[in-house]
Amino acid sequence: MEWRMLALLLLAWGATVSHGFYLPGVAPQDFKKGDHMLLKVNKLSSIKTQLPYQYYSLPYCRPEKIIPFAENLGEVLRGDRIENSLYQMKMRVDEQCKILCRIESLSEAQADAFIENIDDDYKVNMILDNLPVAMVKILKDDSGKQMKAYERGYYVGFKATIEGQKDIKFFLHNHLRFNILYNRDSATDLSRIVGFEVEAFSVNHQYDKPWDPKNPVLQTCNPNRGVAVSHTQPPQAVEPGAEILFTYDVQFSQSEIRWASRWDTYLQMTDDQIHWFSIVNSVMIVLFLSGMVAMIMMRTLHRDIAKYNALDAQEDAAEETGWKLVHGDVFRPPDRASLLSTYVGVGVQIFGMLVVTTFFALLGFLSPSNRGGLMTAMVLMFVFMGSLAGYGAARLYKTFRGDQWRQMTVRTAFMFPGVVFGVFFVLDLIVWGQKSSGAVPFGTLVALCFLWFGVSVPLVFMGSYYGFKKPAPEDPVRTNKIPRQIPEQPWYMHPVFSCLVGGVLPFGAVFIELFFILTSVWLHQFYYLFGFLALVFIILCLTCAEITIVLCYFQLCSEDYNWWWRAYFTSGSSALYLFAYSAFYFYSKLDITKVVPMLLYFVYMATVSYGFFCLCGTIGFLAAY
Repeated sequence: MEWRMLALLLLAWGATVSHGFYLPGVAPQDFKKGDHMLLKVNKLSSIKTQLPYQYYSLPYCRPEKIIPFAENLGEVLRGDRIENSLYQMKMRVDEQCKILCRIESLSEAQADAFIENIDDDYKVNMILDNLPVAMVKILKDDSGKQMKAYERGYYVGFKATIEGQKDIKFFLHNHLRFNILYNRDSATDLSRIVGFEVEAFSVNHQYDKPWDPKNPVLQTCNPNRGVAVSHTQPPQAVEPGAEILFTYDVQFSQSEIRWASRWDTYLQMTDDQIHWFSIVNSVMIVLFLSGMVAMIMMRTLHRDIAKYNALDAQEDAAEETGWKLVHGDVFRPPDRASLLSTYVGVGVQIFGMLVVTTFFALLGFLSPSNRGGLMTAMVLMFVFMGSLAGYGAARLYKTFRGDQWRQMTVRTAFMFPGVVFGVFFVLDLIVWGQKSSGAVPFGTLVALCFLWFGVSVPLVFMGSYYGFKKPAPEDPVRTNKIPRQIPEQPWYMHPVFSCLVGGVLPFGAVFIELFFILTSVWLHQFYYLFGFLALVFIILCLTCAEITIVLCYFQLCSEDYNWWWRAYFTSGSSALYLFAYSAFYFYSKLDITKVVPMLLYFVYMATVSYGFFCLCGTIGFLAAY
C-alpha cells in the first residue's frame, strides 16, 4: 500500500511538472477584440549588482491582493517572482493617460529605495502573454541597414545634473507607453500578441486641484485637451515629500509577424557576424590541431611498432626501449584509486546531463519562451544521471580490485553534490541577508534536498550495485609483482608542466562560445544557439581525448607508468584557464563594484570550473584508458 501511495505521489508530481512545462509553438492564445489581458510583473534586475528583487519591494502601485503565479524550479532558482498588477488592458482597445495610482507624499525610506535602485541601474521586468516587456533599439547591421532589436525591461529611472547645479539628481520613470503588436486573423477576427514594447517617461504630473480621486483631470497628459506625455516635459524628481502619479498609455499596432516568429526580435544579435566568424574560426583551428594530433599519433606509433618488430626479429636485440618497457606496470592500480573512481563517476554524471539537456534544447523544448526550463532540465537531468555516476565509478573501482565499494559509492553520491549544495547554501544565506528575491525559499531548498537524498543518492547506489555485480574486465597484459623503478624525467615531462600544457587545447575549443554564455548569464541576455553549443561540445570531447592520449603516450615513452591521475588532470586542467578567463571577463566586461555581487560571481564561476574539471578530466581519462 505504501508503495502504491508513493507511486501516486510521484505520478502527481510528474503531472504537475509536465503541466508547468511550456512547449513553444504549440499553445498560442487567441484574443477577441475587447478581451482582457493579464499583465504580470516580474523581478527587478541589474547587471551591476546581480541581485534580483521583487517588483513590489519598491513602492509601486500594488493591488489589494498580490497573487503569485505558478513557477517552475528554474524560475525560483533564477530569482523570478511573477505576480499580478493593477494594469488594465483590453485587446485592440487603445488607452491614453490611464492613472494607475498616486503617492501623496514620498517618505524618506521610499525615496531612498528608488534612489538606490536607480543608481544601480535596475530594470523593471513585465510579462504579457509569456512575452517579456522590452525597449526598442534601432541598430545597423554590417551593410548599414537599420534593424529593430529589443532590450529587455525598462529602467526604474535615471540620474542627471540640472543645468546650473553640481549635485546629481535622480528621476523616476512614472509614465509607461506600451505598444502591443498583434497579428490578426481576418477570417476569425481573432488576434495573437507578437510583441510587447515599452517606452518609459519621467514626467512631473500636474492636475486640476483639488485632487478628485474618482475623476482626476491631468494637465500634463490629457487626450481631451490634446496633451500627451513627451520627453520635453519636466521630469519627476525622487525626493522625500514628492507627490508622484503613475500613469500609462496602451496602443495596439497590427503586425505581419507570425506568432511562431515573435521571439526573433528578442533574439536579434548585434554581433551576429562576429559570432559566426569566431565559431567557424575556432572550429577550423581545433579541427586542424586535432588532425595534427591524430597524424602524429599514427606516425609515431607506426614507427615504434615497426622498430619493435624489427628488434624482435633480430637475435641480438639487447633490450626493449620506450613504452614497451612499462607494459608490465601500466595497469598497476594508482594511489587513491577510490577517489579517482569517484571523480570519474561524477564526470560521467555531468557528461550525461549535458548530452541529454543539449539534445532537448536542440529540439526546441528549452527555448527562451520557457522561462527557467533550461535550469530545471539541468537540475533534473543531473539528479537522474546519478545511476550513471554509480555505475561508472563502480566499474572502474572494480577494475582496480578495490574492496571498499560502500565508502566509494557514498563518496560518489555526496562529494560533488555536497560541495555544490554547500556553496549554494552559504551564498543563499548571503543573498537572503541582502533581502533579494534571488534567495531561494526554504521550501525550494527542501525540494532540492529531496531530489538529492530521495532520488539521486538511491540511483547512485543502484548504479553502483549493477556496476559491481558485473565481472571486472581483464587487463590485456599481466601486471608485474615488483614495481619498476621510474627513471629521472626531463623538465618538460614534469606533471605540473605537462598538465598545464594539456589544458590549453580543450580551453581553446570553448573559449569563444564561453564569451557568449557568460554574456547571457551575467548581462541578462538570451542564449539560444544550442546548435553551435552542441558542435563546440563535440569538439571539446575530441580535443580532451586526443591531447590526453598524446601526452599519456609521451609519458609512457619516458618510462613513467603513473598515468592514471595525470591523464585526468591533463584535460581537467583546462578548468584553470576557464576560471582565469572568467576573471578577465569580469574586469573587462562587467561593471560590478559591490562586495556581495563580486563574491557571488567568483564563487559561482569557481564552482562551474570545478564541474568543468570533472567533465574534461573524465573525458580525457576514459579516452586514454
